[in-house]
This record gives sequence, structure tokens and C-alpha cells, in this order.
Amino acid sequence: MPRHVLVKELDLRTGHTFNTVNNTLNAVPGFKTSAAFFSFLRANLVLPPSTLNSTSSTPLLDPSSSGTLPPLHPSSLATMTSIDDVSHPTNHLADIPPSQPDPSPPTLKLVADSIAQQRQAASRAMIFHPLTIAVYIAIVALTSQFIYKSSSDAGILVTTLAGVTMTCLIAVRGFTSGYLTLAEELNWGWIRNEDGEEDVVIGSRYGEELIGACVLRLERNGNGGGKKKAKGGRGIVRAWTVRIRYRGGGVGTELLEEAVKFTREKFGKEAEIGFAAEHANSKMILPEIFNGGFRKRERRAAGALEHVLESLDGKKKR
Repeated sequence: MPRHVLVKELDLRTGHTFNTVNNTLNAVPGFKTSAAFFSFLRANLVLPPSTLNSTSSTPLLDPSSSGTLPPLHPSSLATMTSIDDVSHPTNHLADIPPSQPDPSPPTLKLVADSIAQQRQAASRAMIFHPLTIAVYIAIVALTSQFIYKSSSDAGILVTTLAGVTMTCLIAVRGFTSGYLTLAEELNWGWIRNEDGEEDVVIGSRYGEELIGACVLRLERNGNGGGKKKAKGGRGIVRAWTVRIRYRGGGVGTELLEEAVKFTREKFGKEAEIGFAAEHANSKMILPEIFNGGFRKRERRAAGALEHVLESLDGKKKR
């Protein structure tokens, strides 16, 4: 059955709730139970001690229930916490001392993981690129010509070529290590804009496991002249990822649908939404000749968002 999840938007300057929306979410195709979505803006929020089952200090907008994520070991990428179902909203607002470090939600950890996973894709692209293969064959040929003089040199040749191969793999590993650095550098400050406002984080959960995340930035139009501000704005998707084993099941599509709906609820049905030029996975470590796979993924993501917009607009016309 579909679950109902409470969405609260908070005025981050005053800490007061100014809008509450209840969303009914669709079940994820191919799963026995539905994937619940949650959206929240980070604010100074403290839940009663009974609702926090993990050791993390991360505040949650959703009240607690019996189900919690298992406690995880602290990570340099993010601090994990529990995410629970909403049955009776009883959030408590309070001030957090300025000296307290910024907590990071599990959605940010999931985004950081997606950046780190780019290292594997980059390594494969570099190893199997025609240019790399040609250079490797040339090195093997020159090494063989220099070492192999008679059948007695076969052992030395095999050992040498194994060393050459290992050296090449280590070089690839070094070239792609920058993705791990990018993942470790991702923190809560990345979610804040220049005015200190923080992005909307949309998550998808299957059972007790967080399986998808989308970071949405809402950009309001500038001043319309005089004292009145122009109405409307647009949504910019800055991160969009799903755990590897859940990809292909429609989770990513439903995350984009929630992002579109949230943007239009804020700025009207004509509000635009698109991917940020510098999204979380946009940084390319390798030279452009090795980035064909990443560019293809970006085009597919843009096509998925366009398909979601066409689908939602078609439903409205009917």
C-alpha cells in the first residue's frame, strides 16, 4: 500500500514552520512493498531522546517509529542516522548551539558514495579505451623485443610483462583516485547557497534501507521592481542517485517526479526544472577522451527528466 510521508518546510532564519504538505507516494515497480519518499529542509531540529536509536546527532523532520536503520560506523564522508516512518507528526523545534558541528543526513552519504563509485567507471573507461590498449601493446612489443633472445628468456619475459601490467594498473588507480577525494570533500556546506539557504533533500526508502536520493535547489526569481518581488522560480537538480542494486526498478524516475511536484507546488505549474551544470557527479578527473561514458549518462539523465515532465504534463491535460 502507498505510504503517506509528511513534508515540512522550515524558515531557516527563524526556525518556524511555514508550510506543511502531505504527499501520497506510488509503489516502486518490482518491489514487494512500496518505497516511501521523504523530503526535508535541514533546520535546527531536536527530537526526543526516545526517537533516536542511533548514536548520530543528525536531526530529522520525520518523527520516529519502531523501524530504524541499523547503527553504522562513523564515516569521513557523512554521519549516518535513522530514518523512520511518519504516523503522528510530533516534531519539536529547538535551538542547536552554534558550536555544534553540522550533521550530515544519510542522503548526503549516498550522494558521496555515488561520486566515489565514479572511480570504477573511470578506471574501466581508461583501461579499455583503444588508445590505452594500443599503448599497452606497444610497450609489451618493445619489452619482448628487448628481453627475449632465446627460449631460456621466456621466464624473465613473463615476469617482466607481469610487472609492466601491474605498473599500468597502479597508474590507472592513481589517475582515478581524485574521485575519492571529491567524495570525502562533500559536506553539508555544499547544500547551502550563497544566501545560506539550504537545498531540499528528497529520499527514497525501501523497508529500512535508504535506496535513493535527490538534492533539489529552489531558485526564486529576482526582484520585479519596487518593493515587490517577482513571483515564481525554478528547480535545479544538483544530485540524483540510486543504490546500484536498486537501479532499473523505477526508483530514480519517482525521485524526479517528486522533485518536479515539489518545485511546482512552490512556484506554480509552469515552473521549470532541470539538472545543474555543476551537479554532484559533473566533475571529470580524466582527460575528455576517457569521459564518453559519463557524458552518455548525463544525456540519459536529461532524457529521464524530460520524460517525467512529459508524463506529468500529459496526466494534467487528461
